[in-house]
Amino acid sequence: MWELGWRERAWSRLEEPWDLIVIGGGVTGAGILREATRAGLRAVLFEAGDFGSGTSSRSSKLVHGGLRYLKNAQVNLTIESVHERERLLREGRGLVSPLGFLMPSFRGDRTPGWVFGLGLVIYDLLALKWGHRHYDARGLLDLCPVLASEGLAGGYRYIDATTDDARLVLRVLREAVRAGGLALNYAPVEGLLTRRTGPVCGVTVRDAAGPGGRTYEVLAPVVISATGAWADDLRAQVGSPRRLRRLRGSHLIFPFARLPLTRAVSVLHPATGRPVFAVPWEGVTLIGTTDVDHTQASMSEPAIDAAEANFLLAMTTFAFPSLELGLEDVLATQAGVRAVVNTGKADPSKESREYVLWDERGLLTVTGGKLTTFRRMAHSALRAVRGRLPRPVILNTRLPVLDPLPPERCLDGMIDPALCLRFLGRHGADTPPLVAAAQAGEMARIGDSLFTWAELRWAARDEGVVHLDDLLFRRLRLGLTLPEGGLAEMDRIRTIAQPELGWDDARWLVESDRYRELWRAGYSIRP
Repeated sequence: MWELGWRERAWSRLEEPWDLIVIGGGVTGAGILREATRAGLRAVLFEAGDFGSGTSSRSSKLVHGGLRYLKNAQVNLTIESVHERERLLREGRGLVSPLGFLMPSFRGDRTPGWVFGLGLVIYDLLALKWGHRHYDARGLLDLCPVLASEGLAGGYRYIDATTDDARLVLRVLREAVRAGGLALNYAPVEGLLTRRTGPVCGVTVRDAAGPGGRTYEVLAPVVISATGAWADDLRAQVGSPRRLRRLRGSHLIFPFARLPLTRAVSVLHPATGRPVFAVPWEGVTLIGTTDVDHTQASMSEPAIDAAEANFLLAMTTFAFPSLELGLEDVLATQAGVRAVVNTGKADPSKESREYVLWDERGLLTVTGGKLTTFRRMAHSALRAVRGRLPRPVILNTRLPVLDPLPPERCLDGMIDPALCLRFLGRHGADTPPLVAAAQAGEMARIGDSLFTWAELRWAARDEGVVHLDDLLFRRLRLGLTLPEGGLAEMDRIRTIAQPELGWDDARWLVESDRYRELWRAGYSIRP
C-alpha cells in the first residue's frame, strides 16, 4: 500500500476531483477520512508531520470513559466515552484490551473514598455494565503488593481499556486508504484557498519529503481542520480569533522490572489532589499525566520539564514507597499538547474536554474531545458539512469502528496464537503479508520490548516511513520501551530497515543522528 514509490503516485493524484479535504493526520482526522470513505466520498487527508506524530501518539494510552470528568459535571462526554469504549473493546481485539484499574483511598485524601464509590456506580450504569468492586486495605494489597500500605483505607477496582494510540491511528488510516481514500504524511497545508470573498474551497499543500518542496493547489467543496492544538493557526487564516488553550500532558516511563504492575493504579496526588495514573503498557509502566499550560516555543517535539517530572515522581514515591524509584530509573518520557476551549479557568484541569465544531467561512474545525470518541467526532463533523457535499451522505452508525479481522486460520498456525492476535489487532488485513515477509528468526522480540523484527521489516517496507523516528517512535514504540530509545539494537535495525527503506549509507547516518537528537531532546530525562 505504502511501499517504495507510493508518495509519487499519491502526489500525482491531487489534480483529481475531491469531495472533501481533511487537514490533520491524528486520530480525529483519521476517523473523518475513514467515515467519509464509508459514505462514498472522495476524500484526501494531509498531515504536516508523520501520521499520529502530534497528540495522538502521546496520550496516556487509555480508551476510557473519563471517570474524572463526572466530577466536573461533563456527563455527556462520559456517556459518549463509555459507549465508545465498549464498542472498541468488542471490535478492536488485539489492539484495544480491557485493563483493570485500582483506585485506592488513603487517610487524608482530599476526596473521601465513598465519593469514588458513588462515581463508579454512575460510571457503570452509564456503560450498562457492572464492573467495579470495593476492597479493604488487605484486599488491595493482595492485588497490588507494591502499593503503599501506610494510611491505606481501602479502595475500588474497576475496568477500563488500553491501546497503542499510534497503531490505532495507523490502522484507521490504512483501512480508509484501502477503501479509496488518500492520505499523505509530511504534507503541510500552507494556505487556504477561497474564491474572492467566498468560502474556503481548497488548500495549498507542500511536499515536505519530496524534492524541492513542491507545492500543489487542491480543490474541494469541503475543508475540515482536525489539527487539534494547532487549529487556531488555520482559523486565523479566515480571520477568526484564537479560542483554544494549549495544555501539555507529560509522562514518565519506567521499566516493568522497576515498577511491576499488572493493573493500572489511580492515586490522588498528595500535593494537589489531582488523579495520576500508573499504567502497565507494552512491557513498561507509564506514570501520568500532568496538565499544564504549554508555553514552550516548539509544538512539534514538546518535552517534559523539571517541575512536571518532580510532580510525577512525588506521586510515584507516595504510591509505591518500597520501590524507592528515582529519576535515574526513568526509561523514557513522553509529552503531548492537547487543545481545550479557553474559558480562562485558573486550573487547566477544570476546562471542558468535550469536542467542539466551528464552521467559519467554509472552514470546519473539529477539536477537543478524547481518543476514545474519535468515531463520534467524525460523524458530527460530516453531518455539519452535509449541505456542501456534492452528493447525499448516509452515515451508518452500526458499522464497526474497525474493519473485522481476517480469520486467524489465515496464518495456518505459522505463529503463536497470542502473537497472532497481537498482529491481527495492530495490523488488521496487513497481517498475512507481514508474516509472509518475515525472514528466519524475525518473530523474535527486539531486545526486551514486545515488538518483533518482523514488524520492523514490514513497517519499513509498507507503512509510509519517511524518517527513522517514524519507524522507532510510532510504527514500533521502541523509542519509549527500550533503554536509550533502542540504540543498543541499532546495528540490526539498520541491517533490516535500510534496504527496505531504500536509503544509502549517507541517508542512514543523517537519520540516525536525527533520531538520537530527537530522543535526547523530547523523550529523555535531561540533566
